[in-house]
Amino acid sequence: MNIRPYKKMMPQIAETAWIDQSAVVIGQCTLDESVGIWPNATLRGDVNEIKIGARSNIQDGAVLHTTHESDLSKGSQCIVGCDVTVGHNVVLHGCILEDECLIGMGSVVLDNAVVQKQVLVGANSLVPAGKVLESGYLYVGSPVKQVRALTDKERGFFKYSAAHYVKLKSEYALADANAKKA
Repeated sequence: MNIRPYKKMMPQIAETAWIDQSAVVIGQCTLDESVGIWPNATLRGDVNEIKIGARSNIQDGAVLHTTHESDLSKGSQCIVGCDVTVGHNVVLHGCILEDECLIGMGSVVLDNAVVQKQVLVGANSLVPAGKVLESGYLYVGSPVKQVRALTDKERGFFKYSAAHYVKLKSEYALADANAKKA
């Protein structure tokens, strides 16, 4: 079973969200309207909450987790805003992604980092714990560095990407429903 409880905490999934059958969603996870969770993604909400905003997509092989409360940490949720694209094999750990961001393939965003609205993080980048990425910029590298302001075309791409993945997940959801009827 790919959607399962942890200590009686069951994921809360909007009716229009879609989760690929090979993805895993566990525990304290909330998926809003039209969210897409792609093959082999793992959302493990066992020690804190994971929240995915409307029309966001978590692509193939991505891992989302959180930090628990302890003597060393107040704990951290993993929060993904609306219209966010999280690329293939991204790791999000106890961080916040505000609305309309794109996190490039293979990137890692660590505890208590904040990626503000309309930020593009290039592929294979590392966002260190506690770092704040300012809205409206491209960041690349390990650790990330601010490279330049985004163009208007790039800012428009965030909504386009989210809408494209909503359309794509809807096609997959329909195919899944038809397969179940057959």
